[in-house]
Amino acid sequence: MNRQKFPWLVSLLTIGMAAALISWTTNGSWAADKKYPIRPIQVVIAYNPGSTDTYVRPFIDKLPEYLGQPLSFVYKPGAGGSVGASFVAKSRPDGYTLFGCSTGPVIVGPLTKEGLDFTLESFAPVCRYVLTPMGVAVKSSSPIKNLKDLVEAAKASPGKLTYSTSGAFGSTHFGMEMFSQEAKIKLTHVPCPGSAPAATALLGGHVDMVCSDLGPLKPHMDSGAFRLLGIMQKDRMKSLPQIPTFTDAGYPVSFPLWYGLMAPKGVSKEVVETIYNASKKALEEHRAYIEDRLKQLGPEISLLGPEEMDKENRAQRDAIQAIFKEMK
Repeated sequence: MNRQKFPWLVSLLTIGMAAALISWTTNGSWAADKKYPIRPIQVVIAYNPGSTDTYVRPFIDKLPEYLGQPLSFVYKPGAGGSVGASFVAKSRPDGYTLFGCSTGPVIVGPLTKEGLDFTLESFAPVCRYVLTPMGVAVKSSSPIKNLKDLVEAAKASPGKLTYSTSGAFGSTHFGMEMFSQEAKIKLTHVPCPGSAPAATALLGGHVDMVCSDLGPLKPHMDSGAFRLLGIMQKDRMKSLPQIPTFTDAGYPVSFPLWYGLMAPKGVSKEVVETIYNASKKALEEHRAYIEDRLKQLGPEISLLGPEEMDKENRAQRDAIQAIFKEMK
């Protein structure tokens, strides 16, 4: 082609090639090379505010500093955490929908509830943040002063004493059933849509006691409204050494809860490693901030990566499954 004879055609072809190159760069290789995340991330919470979110929030607050994108909580309570868990399990595994979860929805739920459309294997472990025991509390005005009093009162009037939890067949319900079996007593369960509402039920005098993770109980303990009877783990807590364990009282019920992040099955290894590394960096550089927020709730920091978290989850699932078979 004679460039001098058709200069306008050369210019047109040059412009067209440039436009095509820009389009390919924008939609192709550049987008592929731009690393996760490139937009905001939602963290689904399967309970009402005031329970799971309080344990993961100190970490989530600092993750944008390392991920370059904001993270926000989306609350989907119901059915003891199953509504939120099902939503995450069905979500696209692209890393933009994460599950701020605990033992209950992903381990206990699939073992104790029929008809669920997810199992533990429906989720990919990302990282564990904290461990906390379950505790049983009564109002300070209650005549029940300790676990011995509780057992004696329950045996005197089977089924009369009521307790609230975060939901039917969730971790706290399961823990209380384990205790009831061990102590050979009968209690009446009142399920609530989360640990905070369960604590509120006791505060309002609607139940005789509450079984919950310590977060929602701690403010009422500190104010003097609640009396914590005991915690469901083998050893006493360093932060609350005066609180007896159920084992101390002769009922070896140990059921620690973990809180952390999971993602839908099929999420890429790159996404998991990015979030875990950001979480690890946040803990390294903002440990004082995170510890300060968590000390009001009572848990202990216990950061685990995806492989270790997966191993721990499977071991806990197997142990709970064995206990549940005995209970049935």
